[in-house]
Amino acid sequence: MTIFRRFGLALVAVAALAVWLASSAMADSRQIPISGTGSAQAGDFTPSDGAVTQDEFPTGGESEQGPDPYNGTISFSTGAGGGPSVTSGKKAKSNPTFNFGFEGLNHYQQRYSRGGNQFSVEPPDQGMCAGNGYVVEAVNDVFNVYSAATGASALPDNTSTNIVAGFPRNVNHTIDLNSFYGYAPAINRTTGVRGPFVTDPSCLYDAATQRFFVVALTLNTFPNGAFTHVNHLDIAVSQTSNPTGSWNFYSVDVTNDGTNTGGVNPGPYLGDYPHIGADAYGFYITTNAYPWCCNGFSGEQIYALSKAQLAAGAASVTMQHIDTSGMVNAPSDAGPTQPGFTNWPAQSPGTSQFNLANNGTEYALSSNAADEAQNPVSGAPGTRTSNQLIVWTMTNTASLNTVSPAVSISNKILTVGQYGVPPKQQQPGSGTAPTTDVPQGHCINDTTTLLFNGQTGCWRLLFGGEPAHNEVISRPDSNDTRMQQVMYANGKLWGALDTALNPDAGPQRAGIAWYIVNPSAGSIVKQGYLGAAGYDFTYPAIGVTASGRGVMAFTATGDTLNPSAAYAPIDANAGVGAWNVVTGGTGAARDDGFTSYKSQVGNPPRTRWGDYGAAAVDGNSIWIASEYIAHTCNYTDWGGPFFAGGTGDNLLGTCGGASHGPGTRSALANWSTRISKLTP
Repeated sequence: MTIFRRFGLALVAVAALAVWLASSAMADSRQIPISGTGSAQAGDFTPSDGAVTQDEFPTGGESEQGPDPYNGTISFSTGAGGGPSVTSGKKAKSNPTFNFGFEGLNHYQQRYSRGGNQFSVEPPDQGMCAGNGYVVEAVNDVFNVYSAATGASALPDNTSTNIVAGFPRNVNHTIDLNSFYGYAPAINRTTGVRGPFVTDPSCLYDAATQRFFVVALTLNTFPNGAFTHVNHLDIAVSQTSNPTGSWNFYSVDVTNDGTNTGGVNPGPYLGDYPHIGADAYGFYITTNAYPWCCNGFSGEQIYALSKAQLAAGAASVTMQHIDTSGMVNAPSDAGPTQPGFTNWPAQSPGTSQFNLANNGTEYALSSNAADEAQNPVSGAPGTRTSNQLIVWTMTNTASLNTVSPAVSISNKILTVGQYGVPPKQQQPGSGTAPTTDVPQGHCINDTTTLLFNGQTGCWRLLFGGEPAHNEVISRPDSNDTRMQQVMYANGKLWGALDTALNPDAGPQRAGIAWYIVNPSAGSIVKQGYLGAAGYDFTYPAIGVTASGRGVMAFTATGDTLNPSAAYAPIDANAGVGAWNVVTGGTGAARDDGFTSYKSQVGNPPRTRWGDYGAAAVDGNSIWIASEYIAHTCNYTDWGGPFFAGGTGDNLLGTCGGASHGPGTRSALANWSTRISKLTP
C-alpha cells in the first residue's frame, strides 16, 4: 500500500522441511455474511473545484524509507539471449506475438473521478484480470472495465456528470474504488470529511466459476482522516460473467488477526499487501500483519474461503483463517519461529490446471530475505540477502465447501541462486535538476516565472510557504525481495521477485530472479535472472498458459530509457528469453510524481512506483499490465492560464488544453498503466 513502512531484508537459514497442520490453536473458522450488492457506477458526490490544496494527500505518509540495497555482488552474464543466467540450449516454447494494447488507468483519471473528490495517490498498485471478452483493471484508487476486443471502456460514459472546477471531465468512464465498494468519497472537498481509505487492489477471473473477483484492503477513518485502526478485506464477486453488471460484496475484518509476541506486538493489526489466488475449491487471500503500535511484524495471515459459495452469492461463506506465526518451525538462525511473509497464493489458467490431489491442493511461494521473516518481533535489519525459496502447500481444500473446514498446510525450503534487495532505479537525468520537460520538479525550483496574479515564482502555485529550490530528477523506488505474482500451470509453480544484480560484472542494478518449481517433488525445474547493463527491471508478474507457454511483465527503466512497460518470454524448456519494451509501452517522459520531491514528502524522498504489476491468462493469450509514463507535458502547458499570458485548462498541471481535457496527468503526478495482449 502507499502509506506504511517496508522493512529491510536479512539472511536466514532454516531446516529443509517443516510441516505445519492448521490445528485449532493456529486456525479459526468463520462464516462471512454477504455485506451488500452493487455495480460499477459512481456514488453520490458534490463537485469539487479541483484546487491543489494541503488536502491533496491521504492521512499518513511513508513512515520510513525502503530497505537499503544489498551491499554485495550478484553477478551473471547476460549472454546472447539477453537474460537468463542458466541456459539449457533447448528450444523455447514461448515466442510471444503482440496482439494489441492500450493505456489503462492513469493519474488524471485517479485524481478527477467522482467529481474530483479523490486524493493524489502514488503508486498505482496494479490489479488486472481478463475473461469472457472483458479486461478488468483496478489500481489505487480507481476501477474500469474494458472490451478485450477494442480496449474501449465498457462502463457507462459518466463525463457529463463528472464535474470538476465547473466543467465535465472525461475520465474514460472510470469510477473510484470507494464508489465501487459503496463507500463515501475518499474526501468530500466541500466539507473536508474523509471517507474510508481503500488500497492494494487485486483482481482474478476464475474460468471455472465464470466470475470476476476484486479484493482490496479498506482502512476505516474518522471524519478528519485519522485511522480508527479498524481494517477489512473487501471482496467483490461479479454475479455473472459480465463485470459491468451487478456484484456481491463480502467483508473480512482483519483488525485482530496477528500475533502478540509476548506482549511486544499487541493488536490491533494492519492487514497489509493482500494478494489472491484460487484452486478448484478455494479462493485465497494472504496479508502481512503489522501492529499499529510498533516497529515489528505480526505474521503472514492466510484466509481460505469457499470459491463455490462466493460465486453463488451465498448469504454466508465458509472461511478458515490461519496465522502463520502460530506455526512453530524447526530451530533456525532467526529464532524459534519464522512466520510466512508475502506468501503469494497461486492462480491457474482455464479449468483443467488445478491440482485435485489430497482432496484439493493450493500452492504459494514466498521468499525469506526480509526482516519480517527473520526478526518479526523487532524488525531489526540483517544482511538483506538469501538463497532460499519457500514452497507452501495447502491440502484438503475441498473441505472449504463444508461447515467444518479442515485445511492443512506445509512448507518446503528450496536452495536457489542468491538474491538481495535491489538499488533504486535509474531514469534519464537522475540526480540532475529538473528541466522544463519535468514540469512539477522544475516548478518547485522556479523563482522567476511570472504568474497570472503578477507574483513571480512557480512554486507559489503549489506551496503556502517557500520551499528549498533544490529538487532533482528522482530514482524511482524498486521493490524489496518479496515474492510477486505466482501461477500454477502445466504442473509447475511459476514466480519471480526483485533482486540486486551486477550484469556482466558491472555496476549494481535492479533485476529479476525467476523460478519454475515442481511443487510435488519439491524441486527447482529451472531458475535464473533477468537483467541488463544500463537498465533496471522491477515488479515482475508472470502469466502461463495450460501448455506451459508464458510471459513475464515488468517495468524497464534505464540510463537512456524513460519508465516503460516491458516483457520477456518464459517457459520450462528455455527459461526466460530476451526482453523487449512492449509495443506502445515506451516511456514518453521521466517520472514527475509528488513522492519524488523533498518539499512534498520530506527528505529524503521515496519515489513510489507500482508495488506490483499483473498478468492474466485468457485462453491461449496472456494479458499483462505494468506502470509506465505514457505522456509528455511541457512546463508551459503544465502551467496553462496560471502563468501570465498562458492558456489552457483551469485545472493546474493537467495539460488538458482549452477544452478542459481529458488531461494527461495532474499537477502532482504523471503515472499511467499499460495493458497489452500477447500470444506466447
